[in-house]
Amino acid sequence: MEETISLKDLFTTLKKRALLILTITILAVLVSGVTSFFLLTPIYQSSTQLLVNQSKDEGTPYNANEIQANLQFIDTYNVIMKSPAILDKVIDELELDMSPAALGEKITVASEQNSQVVKVSVTDENPEMAALIANTVADTFQKDIAKIMNVDNVSILAKAEVSDQASPIKPQPLMNIAAALVVGLFLGVGIAFLLEYLDNTIKTEQDIERILEMPVIGVIGQIESSNAHMEAKARASKSGRGEPIGAE
Repeated sequence: MEETISLKDLFTTLKKRALLILTITILAVLVSGVTSFFLLTPIYQSSTQLLVNQSKDEGTPYNANEIQANLQFIDTYNVIMKSPAILDKVIDELELDMSPAALGEKITVASEQNSQVVKVSVTDENPEMAALIANTVADTFQKDIAKIMNVDNVSILAKAEVSDQASPIKPQPLMNIAAALVVGLFLGVGIAFLLEYLDNTIKTEQDIERILEMPVIGVIGQIESSNAHMEAKARASKSGRGEPIGAE
């Protein structure tokens, strides 16, 4: 027997399980809000910019070959900047209690396509420390690249600075709460339909017709217990009384 679910059945299920769906959604939002605002540690990001460009005499124009050569250096520079050769010196200078690998996980080096500008971003729980690490990495790289590559074509465009009202890049409470709202709603609806699917009890005449595929001929009404008790008492009282014998 193939069962079909109508749109009316869907709305009936949602209406019947509305409290469950609402409860699950509210719980998901509360858990997300408490976690985002009170449990997760804020992470800040600070960035500095480097320019990869060979020094030339003032007034001397750059040609396409020189620019292309500088662009080819960038991929190599991105790797060198996160190498132990640079990070070990940064750790020693700032007296950081971490390994080069751990420090490297905090650093992101990126450049736009066909751009000679390299952006060094550092994340940390402390915004001042993030800016300090970013600037130290840039300074150390600028000093050491001439020894490593025998070229002097790196200059610092902008140092990392900390604003008075630094905002963390994560967590993002509002986004987390919005995501939890959607997830909680879908989860609640899913559980509601699952419970409805697993519920095979017969509650209405329509359930009998649907399961047995037979029409309902009659329905026995529900008798209130108080009325039934009074009627039984009245019947017992009548049966206990008889007609007087010999009455004229």
